[in-house]
Amino acid sequence: MDKQSDGQGVERVAEEKQLDEKELERKLKKDQKAKEKEEKKLKAKQKEAARLQAQATSDGTKKTEKKLRKKAVEDENPEDFIDPDTPNGQKKLLAPQMAKQYSPSAVERSWYAWWESSGYFGADSASTKPPFVIVLPPPNVTGALHIGHALTVAIEDAMIRWRRMSGYNALWVPGVDHAGIATQVVVEKKLMRERKLTRHDIGREKFVSEVLKWKDQYGGTILNQLRRLGASLDWSREAFTMDEQRSKAVTEAFVRLHKEGLIYRDYRLVNWDCTLRTAISDIEVDHIDLKEETMLKVPGYANPVQFGVLISFAYPLEEGLGEIVVATTRIETMLGDTAIAVHPEDERYKHLHGRYAVHPFNGRRLKIICDAELVDPTFGTGAVKITPAHDPNDFEVGKRHNLEFINIFTDDGKINSNGGAKFDGMPRFTARVAVIEALKEKGLYKDTKKNEMSLGVCSRTNDVVEPMIKPQWFVNCNHMAKAGLDAVRSKKIEIIPQQYEQD
Repeated sequence: MDKQSDGQGVERVAEEKQLDEKELERKLKKDQKAKEKEEKKLKAKQKEAARLQAQATSDGTKKTEKKLRKKAVEDENPEDFIDPDTPNGQKKLLAPQMAKQYSPSAVERSWYAWWESSGYFGADSASTKPPFVIVLPPPNVTGALHIGHALTVAIEDAMIRWRRMSGYNALWVPGVDHAGIATQVVVEKKLMRERKLTRHDIGREKFVSEVLKWKDQYGGTILNQLRRLGASLDWSREAFTMDEQRSKAVTEAFVRLHKEGLIYRDYRLVNWDCTLRTAISDIEVDHIDLKEETMLKVPGYANPVQFGVLISFAYPLEEGLGEIVVATTRIETMLGDTAIAVHPEDERYKHLHGRYAVHPFNGRRLKIICDAELVDPTFGTGAVKITPAHDPNDFEVGKRHNLEFINIFTDDGKINSNGGAKFDGMPRFTARVAVIEALKEKGLYKDTKKNEMSLGVCSRTNDVVEPMIKPQWFVNCNHMAKAGLDAVRSKKIEIIPQQYEQD
């Protein structure tokens, strides 16, 4: 038993020894793997550190190079890069080297004068090449060119140069425009600022002379700007819309058109500006929408003027038939009333058809007329005062019913003698208040209510536009319109882009 026990004990010791060796082997392998992992991490860190160091060195080099380049530019001696003086009109002389900084003025200097003197932009009237012509939309002589002009000039210049290079006899005609009222306003302000004078103080001839002086000053600036833009214009054909040649052409065209019966004179309502004392186009009228009673500043008046109200008053009827009530937003125009309109189907006024009211300030007889086109019987009292000389709708009524047209305003916006001795010489909006007071004295004033309205004002002066009847020249365009359409349809005139043919 003892020998057997000893044998088993030896076996256990051997087994334990074998287990210890395996465990040790496993431990060694595990330690080896951990060591290898740490070595990999260390190598990765070393690699990243090397990369960061290299990047830092590179960035530092780039920054250094950038600083050196900047310093080199700063240290440049401008004298080394100035082009030699080029005689005017000759091909530009160039410096032997270019500066590192771009200087537009240095690069562009002298080239345009050479192009112009060499005749590169001129068109040959005797040329057999196909013609291509653009008339430069003449800039207004009211100031200098802006970025919008630069864009348009660049586009047109590209078109004309391309046609010139493509074998066309290309012509681009330069010029400036007198700009009408725009220039008039600018020159008038200059006169008032410098000499405390208006154009009426110095007269038409001297005022035109002032406009021409303005043109010489600012027109030259514009033309120089066009040259600076490199526009390939034919300067031998330079024009001003008020120069002698163009003025003669306008006169000649006017006389010819008049002889042919295409121009005629007629009285029409115009948008009258009492500050400028001239008619203005619809495009020069701004419209202010008023929702209620509003006090507005008007040029020439110390105090604000009331707008956005509807004033009712009565006209006495002949033969003691009572009175007829009308309403208006412009009470002062009642001084020029020549009729009262009602709707023919309005039962309230059928007994008054063809009868007369009497003007309270001048005794003028005002016929009561029927006009279904103008009168809305559901609006107001259903009776409408008619002032043919100072309202667009009333103007048409006056023509339909052959009414008298009575102008009550002077060109500067005062009541004239047609308005009666009591109001003669009053500014129109001063007369507005005076008329209301006079109506109250006669017991004819009814009431004033707020009223939504659209008020037309001049875009240049902010003065309230006054509809005034004035003699105007008109052109009968019917025949010319047909000729123009025929020319486009037959392709004698080509519109580019073609989509605008329909317009």
